[in-house]
Amino acid sequence: MIKSFFKENNFEYQEEVSLKPYNTYRIDIKAKYLIFPKNKDELLKILKYLKQNNIKYLVLGNGSNIILTMDYYDGVIIKLDHLNNININNDEIEVEAGCFLPKLSKQMANSSLSGLEFASGIPGQVGASIAMNAGAYNKDMASIVTSVTVINPHLEEETLLTENLDFKYRSSFLKEHEDYIVIKATLKLTKGSKEAILNLMQDRQKRRLATQPLEYPNSGSVFRNPIDNYAGSLIENCHLKNYHINDAYVSEKHANFIINKGHATGKDIVNLIEYIQKKVKEKYHIELILEQKIIK
Repeated sequence: MIKSFFKENNFEYQEEVSLKPYNTYRIDIKAKYLIFPKNKDELLKILKYLKQNNIKYLVLGNGSNIILTMDYYDGVIIKLDHLNNININNDEIEVEAGCFLPKLSKQMANSSLSGLEFASGIPGQVGASIAMNAGAYNKDMASIVTSVTVINPHLEEETLLTENLDFKYRSSFLKEHEDYIVIKATLKLTKGSKEAILNLMQDRQKRRLATQPLEYPNSGSVFRNPIDNYAGSLIENCHLKNYHINDAYVSEKHANFIINKGHATGKDIVNLIEYIQKKVKEKYHIELILEQKIIK
C-alpha cells in the first residue's frame, strides 16, 4: 500500500536500504524505506499519509550527532537533502533545512558575510543543527537564527521566532519537541572581509585536523563540557583513551570522541558511553551529559 502511494506520486524513494552512508558513525543497519521529498509540498503529503496510516517515521538530517541502536528500522526515514535552497538578501539569509552547514558557511564567506565561520566544520544540515543548537568556538546557531518555519504537529506551517525557540547549550524547543519539523530558517549575518572570513575558516580547519580524529567515522563531541571543565580531559584522566568495546573506541587524539574502527554497532557505542560515564563519576563525581542523541 505504501509503495503504491510512493509510486503514484512519483516520489524518490529506496526500499530495504542500508543507513550506513546516512550516519557519520557509519553504523550499518537497514531501513524499510528511505524517501527524499523534493519540496515542502511533497514532505507535507508524505507526512499526512504516514500519520493517517500510523506508519512510524524519522526525519534524518546528515546523520551526525546521532547513534542508531535499532537492528532494523521498520518504517520510513525521511531525508530533506533536496530542501537546500539559499536566498541572500543583504545580510539576511533564508535557507532550507536540508542545506549542508559547511556548504552554507563557504557560500556565506564567498559572499563576504560573517557569522557562520564557527559552523564550517560541523557536518550537519541546517534544520537539525538549529534543533540541537550546534556550535563551536563559543558560538552557536542561536547567535544567528532570527526565525524558523516549521511543520507543526497538526501538519500546519508555522513560523517560530527566536524567543519561541528556547535555545540552550546544545538544545532548543525543537530538540525537545521532535514533532515540529524545520523546513527553513532565517539567519542574520554581518558584512565582513571575505579574505579574513576564509582565513579564519582555514585556520580552524587546520586545528580540527590536528586535534580531532577526522580520519575515522565519528559523530563529533560525545559529551557536553561540564561547567568550568572539559569532558575530554576528564575522560583522558581516567586513562580511557583507546579503551574500546568491540570496534567502538575512545579516540587517542581526542578523548571526547568515539570512533568506529570497523564494524561498531550503535549498542557498542552506547555501552562504551555508559562505561565512560561510570568511570568519570567514580573518579570525579561528575555526571557527563550526552550531547549525541540515541535513536532506538
